Amino acid sequence: MKLIVGLGNVGKKYQNTKHNIGFMVLDRVTEKLGLEFNQKKFGGLYVETVIEGEKIIFLKPQNYINLSGEVLKKYIDYFKVKTSDILVINDDIDLPIGKYKLKIRGGTAGHNGLKSIEENLGTKNYKRLRIGISKNSKIDTKKYVLSSFSVNEKKIIDEVLTAAVYIVLDYLELDFLILMNKYNKKT
Repeated sequence: MKLIVGLGNVGKKYQNTKHNIGFMVLDRVTEKLGLEFNQKKFGGLYVETVIEGEKIIFLKPQNYINLSGEVLKKYIDYFKVKTSDILVINDDIDLPIGKYKLKIRGGTAGHNGLKSIEENLGTKNYKRLRIGISKNSKIDTKKYVLSSFSVNEKKIIDEVLTAAVYIVLDYLELDFLILMNKYNKKT
């Protein structure tokens, strides 16, 4: 079983913000697979499917991003998912817009959603797909991550979202080290 978690904030006002890139990726993946988020449990919106004989759960926690770990922990406990079978998709201000990086484990880099996950799981050992949103030192970080993408940024992000769909689909079939070698570009 695999659990794929997209991080974001709930509500229309956050829908197209930089912090919601995890939700955006899952929306694209589930659309490609012909799935809809149609189930609610433990503060999360999710959909289950079976691909190549393996159960897959796509999850969008439905509380604020800084409480994502509470929801994720409930899903792990209920569905008996190993942390090695979790992929978390999140925005990353330390990566330039248009860049992404797969990681097998790591720190939070100040991301409150990842902090919540670490606190609730008691480990840093879970896989991540970090998607760059850049940073703007002229704007408070909180305001920046909750802002929408500019017209130029939307074009770049659209390409990244398309790539992210293929990354997630390959994650379902490939060993993670092979996946990292395939998609992590040296810059």
